[in-house]
Amino acid sequence: MSSYNVPDLAPGEIHREEEVIRRSRFIVSMARVQGPDQAKAFIERIRVEHPDATHNCWAFQAGPAGSTAFAGCSDDGEPKGTAGRPMLTVLLHCGVGEIAAVVTRYFGGTLLGTGGLVHAYQGMVKKGLETLPVTERIETARIFVEMEHRFYEHAVSVIGRCQGTILERNFAADVSLLVETAQTQAEKLMSALGEISAGRIRVKRAGDES
Repeated sequence: MSSYNVPDLAPGEIHREEEVIRRSRFIVSMARVQGPDQAKAFIERIRVEHPDATHNCWAFQAGPAGSTAFAGCSDDGEPKGTAGRPMLTVLLHCGVGEIAAVVTRYFGGTLLGTGGLVHAYQGMVKKGLETLPVTERIETARIFVEMEHRFYEHAVSVIGRCQGTILERNFAADVSLLVETAQTQAEKLMSALGEISAGRIRVKRAGDES
């Protein structure tokens, strides 16, 4: 996936919605998280903020939208399978990546039953998503470029046409560049640089050994 939506929230910013369901107070807190460590730190922050809550159930999907590679959930004391997993199911199918949600419950004295709990916890995540601001995240690739000076101006033009950004420039015996572009443009850029120089411009993706 080359692009997907993520929460349009600044670092540390929390998006919240609240509802009373059969006398229990439910609060959903959401944040953008880039990796499991950020997700766990956010969950702990909510726990500290609501230490007297009956439950702080949570789920996170800290990678690309729909991916389970960096996902986790917890019922936090609710009956098994009635909170964390239903919350995670919503997150995995909402089209938004890099997101964590904590649903805080203050018990109001009325038991909801297994089905009622699933509905309540899923419903709170959906409620939060309805008003969550989102923005598009475009996956990028970084490319190392080395060339003789005579190719430089032409290469810069090609990089611009392929929506690339030059992050670093080094002018020595040869010119070396570090370029960032959308993942979908990477192959096109590398091919175009080879064509304008009959293969004399050397290109490789960052992280490639060859």
